[in-house]
Amino acid sequence: MRGWLRIVPFNDPHDSILTGRPRWWLRGPAGCRQLEIEQARVHGDEIVAKARGVEGRDHALALKGCEVMISRAEFPGANEDEVYWVDLIGCTVRNREGELLGVVAAVEEFGADPVLRLEAPGDAPGRTIQRLVPLVPAHVVEVDLAGRRIVADWGLDY
Repeated sequence: MRGWLRIVPFNDPHDSILTGRPRWWLRGPAGCRQLEIEQARVHGDEIVAKARGVEGRDHALALKGCEVMISRAEFPGANEDEVYWVDLIGCTVRNREGELLGVVAAVEEFGADPVLRLEAPGDAPGRTIQRLVPLVPAHVVEVDLAGRRIVADWGLDY
């Protein structure tokens, strides 16, 4: 498999959207570059791919450590009860009482369940308060992507 790339996806490789997309972006120390993918398939816990112009082991190794991305326009549509985590970033989060908990800065995976990392203005200039809210139905009760807002069953003092 000369020049093939080994990708370790963040999710189950059988569920990965990478295997069905013809263009990938790689971001690494030298910046971003687009690759045309000729073949991609699941191999164990990884994805292996053959990219046009990547010939031989040395060329493939030069891409080691790059982050693999695809254009948001190429994402398949989410089901009615699903959202892409990236779409939550920037949403304002308030609790049931209407109190501002913060704005979603990231969605992170810490184990059993994903967690929303929120940032809110602190009590002093330049100070930021961070909150972590589990992204589970017991705590995230409403997501309105069109309105860029989330309602959480979460207190300011949690």
